Amino acid sequence: MKDFTTGNVARHIFNFTLPMLLGNVFQQLYNIVDSIIVGKVLGKEALASVGASFPIIFTLIALLIGIGSGFSIVISQFYGAKDIDRVKRSIDTMYIFLFVAGFIISILSIIFSEDLFKLLQLPEELMPQATIYLNIYMAGMILFFGFNGTSSVLRGLGDSKTPLYFLILASILNIVFDMLFVMVFKWGIGGAAWATVLAQGIAFIAALLYLNRSHKIMKFALTKLRFDKELFYKSLKIGLPSGLQHTFVAMGMMALLGIVNTFGTDVIAAYTAAGRIDSLAMMPAMNFSQAVAAFVGQNLGANKIDRVRKGFKATFIMSNIFCLAMTALIVIFGGDLMRLFTTDQQVIEIGQNYLIIVSSFYLIFSSMFTIHGVLRGAGDTLIPMFITLFSLWIIRIPAAYFLSSKIGEDGIWWSIPMGWVIGMSFSYFYYRTGKWKTKAVVKY
Repeated sequence: MKDFTTGNVARHIFNFTLPMLLGNVFQQLYNIVDSIIVGKVLGKEALASVGASFPIIFTLIALLIGIGSGFSIVISQFYGAKDIDRVKRSIDTMYIFLFVAGFIISILSIIFSEDLFKLLQLPEELMPQATIYLNIYMAGMILFFGFNGTSSVLRGLGDSKTPLYFLILASILNIVFDMLFVMVFKWGIGGAAWATVLAQGIAFIAALLYLNRSHKIMKFALTKLRFDKELFYKSLKIGLPSGLQHTFVAMGMMALLGIVNTFGTDVIAAYTAAGRIDSLAMMPAMNFSQAVAAFVGQNLGANKIDRVRKGFKATFIMSNIFCLAMTALIVIFGGDLMRLFTTDQQVIEIGQNYLIIVSSFYLIFSSMFTIHGVLRGAGDTLIPMFITLFSLWIIRIPAAYFLSSKIGEDGIWWSIPMGWVIGMSFSYFYYRTGKWKTKAVVKY
């Protein structure tokens, strides 16, 4: 556990970010390896099927991810105020909520999986493989929420190293299972899905066993979990706007995929592979955003506003340095990275265009995420939700639809940074108003 209310601001944030970044690199690595194995062993149709599944998966789990972030903020602020009893009750309440909701989502997604793909106009030749992958993946949702919920709580307590160790474990297991199930057992696309489910499950169980023996606050006992209505409503009040934001963002991803699907298998496969690279490159900005949220939560809980301002400035500088480096790497090596996934030259060229266009605006993306991290840490999640929805649904989706009809798939890629520019502009304006400072759970 880490107390962010004293000590060097930049060092705290960087040291907290680094384990998260390494962990998410490993997490993205097994997504990338998964796609490489699927693309190279099973072909571009299987690669496109996996890519078509992920926006649906994200949409189905987005609301719970956002609400879970509300719990993390509440935990962070109570920990900053040294109220350990409420910290423990918040953790118990989060687990009960995630397990029940995860079970319900698994059942509903399996029932309606084919209908969702038809809604997105997925090409008929991709439907069987995409449905198999989605159904197996969603069957493991309780394990997914358990693992990610545990990691989120630990970060709220200032511990980003323990989640790293178990993310590394999950990543290694996923890669081993991928090679075993797909390349040795020849289970096809279903083997790739089973690899992810089993890796998440084993890592979650291992994390619980370790924490029950060694952690002062994180003690998990299924029969002793306590549900606290007051803390649930506090977490819901903070997390629901983020959850709705995640949901509408995910629905936007589905809408974009619906436009991508109209261009056929090559574009879908390129979008999948380039999206994996893009996700990895954006990890520094996302992790710095998570770090500054935890930092702001604790310092607002301790009523140290000056440290919040210093945290914002330090995070802004460090995050943008990382993103500039990512832009340079992708612009130079984009084509080589695409060749890891496929040997199809048409798919490679389409994906390379995507990477050049989108990566050129990582600086804007990074700045926006840093601001949103400060706002989330303060418990102010409603305004960022509206800003995100406006930039996505009023700017990005209409632009993608219009531009793709004029210049082809490149129009979809250009719509992504257009949304970022608008989102960052409004976010910075709201940050400058200072209204977010009044949203803390702990009042003084």
